Amino acid sequence: MPNSNPNYPIFEMKVLVATDKPFAKVAVDGIRKVIVDAGYELVLLEKYGEKSKLLEAVADADALIIRSDVIDAEVMDAAPKLKIVVRAGAGFDNVDLAAATAHNICVMNTPGQNSNAVAELALGLMVMAVRNFYNGTSGTELKGKRLGIHAYGNVGRNVARIAKGFGMEISAYDAYCPDSVMEADGVRPMHSAEELYAGNDIVSLHIPATPETKGSINAALLSRMPKGAILVNTARKEVINEDELIEFMQQRLDFKYVTDIMPAANDKMTELFTGRYFSTPKKMGAQTAEANINAGIAAAHQIVGFLKDGIRKFQVNK
Repeated sequence: MPNSNPNYPIFEMKVLVATDKPFAKVAVDGIRKVIVDAGYELVLLEKYGEKSKLLEAVADADALIIRSDVIDAEVMDAAPKLKIVVRAGAGFDNVDLAAATAHNICVMNTPGQNSNAVAELALGLMVMAVRNFYNGTSGTELKGKRLGIHAYGNVGRNVARIAKGFGMEISAYDAYCPDSVMEADGVRPMHSAEELYAGNDIVSLHIPATPETKGSINAALLSRMPKGAILVNTARKEVINEDELIEFMQQRLDFKYVTDIMPAANDKMTELFTGRYFSTPKKMGAQTAEANINAGIAAAHQIVGFLKDGIRKFQVNK
């Protein structure tokens, strides 16, 4: 029921920030400024835990900002006014795109806002791997090593930029990126995943989880990598065929796998592959203060642009 107090503001639209894993306070402050300056109401739902609380909160929301929160058909059914969902980050597989389209809801991500953070983590994992996980033994250096970047989007390009400072030889494969873009960055284009894996000491994964890519990183592909190879995964867990990776690593005692997405078989892999496997406890790629702020504020600007002017630049559903 509307408030009868004439001094109480009547908002045109309600924007809900639903984050079970909250934004940093400075990010929330930035989001609030963008939303309130546009004349909209901002509502926070943080650390909600139970899905029922999310279902209740979205009931009168016109727009929704999320992080890794799952937005499925049930959530959309509970949100009859919902017009737009923005995932603050690059990945958007936590949103049911088909259901969103059926509900006439625009879904966007915020590409590029977390890219440097993820790229820095990827290089950090590489350093840790070549230094034998800092176990006190003599390792090697990244300088002169051949780095293959699997997918040359925002993160991949930042990986290339940073890797140049280490003196690495860099190539990339991306079926959707023109050779001229890579060449302009001093990166050698490759024209198949098989060529990329065969020609590099280290491969850094940046492919999305799609029906085509899920489980695509398998034993046949990894077996093309040279002795002492390292696979770095800061992309998605689903792109790895875990069963085949485990079988492959049991056969290839020289191979190392480092990731910020804990595999389902983490305990088994930790036991089997001491000194050759590492996973962070949770996904860490975008876990920096800078990325947190950038993605959240970008999401707020995209919502305002959509609600006021119908801008759909970063829409990911049809």
